[in-house]
Amino acid sequence: MKVVRTIAALYAEKPEGTVGLVPTMGAFHDGHLALFRAARTENDVVIASLFVNPAQFGANEDLASYPRNEQRDARLAEKAGVDVLFAPGADELYPAGFQTWVEVEELSTLLEGEHRPGHFRGVATVVLKLFNIVQPHVAVFGEKDYQQLALIRRMVRDLHLDIDVVGAPIVREADGLAMSSRNRHLDRDERAAATCLARALGAAEECVAAGERDAAAIVAAATAELARELRARVEYVAAVHPETLRPLVRLDEDETTAGDVADRALLALAVWIGPTRLIDNRVLTVPAITCERRSA
Repeated sequence: MKVVRTIAALYAEKPEGTVGLVPTMGAFHDGHLALFRAARTENDVVIASLFVNPAQFGANEDLASYPRNEQRDARLAEKAGVDVLFAPGADELYPAGFQTWVEVEELSTLLEGEHRPGHFRGVATVVLKLFNIVQPHVAVFGEKDYQQLALIRRMVRDLHLDIDVVGAPIVREADGLAMSSRNRHLDRDERAAATCLARALGAAEECVAAGERDAAAIVAAATAELARELRARVEYVAAVHPETLRPLVRLDEDETTAGDVADRALLALAVWIGPTRLIDNRVLTVPAITCERRSA
C-alpha cells in the first residue's frame, strides 16, 4: 500500500481498472475495515482517504480531540486490501483563499443538520473534492451515518456524477452498540450505558412488529427505552422517510405524495452519554404479511 499526501502525487498513481473510494476520517475500527473489504470486492483498485475534515466540525465540537493514529490506521488499511491511502493535510484540500462550498439544501437542514449547523456543507464540499480528485467508479459509505449517505446520493444525482454510491451495513459490537470512532471516548460505565441506543432501536422495531403504525407512538417507545438509562441525554429521536428524511405520520403500505406515510421509516437518534455524542439508526419496515392498508 502506498501513502500519498498531495493531490499531485495521487494523480501520478494513475490506477488502471475500476477505482473504489472510501472516504474516512481515520481512527479505524471493524466498521471501516468492512467498508474497505466491500470496495475491494467491487473494484480493481481501492483508495481510502484519511482526512479529519475541519469544515464539518462546529465551534464547540471535538475537532481537537478527534482520535488520530495514522500509523495504526495505515497498517489496518493495508491488511484490509487498500492500495492507496490518501492522507492530505488541511492546507492541501483547503488552500489559502479557499471560498467555494457545496450545499445540499433541504437534506442539510434536517436531523443532524438542525443540531449541527454547517456540518453537511463541510461534508458535501470535501466529498465532492475527493470525487473530483480520485475520480472513482464506486464510493462506499457506512449506513451508520445514514443522513450523510442520503445527502451524498442526492448530490451525485443532482450534479450528474458518474459514481455508484454504495451503502454498507452498520457493524455492531456483540452487545449491539454501533461501532464508532467516538466510542473510545467512553469510560467503562459510559460504555455499558451506551447500549441503550441499540435497545431503543430494538424497542421501536418490536413496536412495529406488534402492529403499531403511528410514528409518534413508535418514537415514544424508543424514547421510553432511552429514559431508562440515567446517563443518557436525548438530543433527538425521529421517525422519518428513508429517502427524504422528512418526518412521518404513519407507517403504512400505501404511500402518499405528501411524504407523511410510507411502508418504511428511518428511526434515527442522537444521544449524549456523558460528554460523548453518539448517533444510530435503523430502517423499520412494515411486515408484508401484516401490513394494514389505510383503506381497511
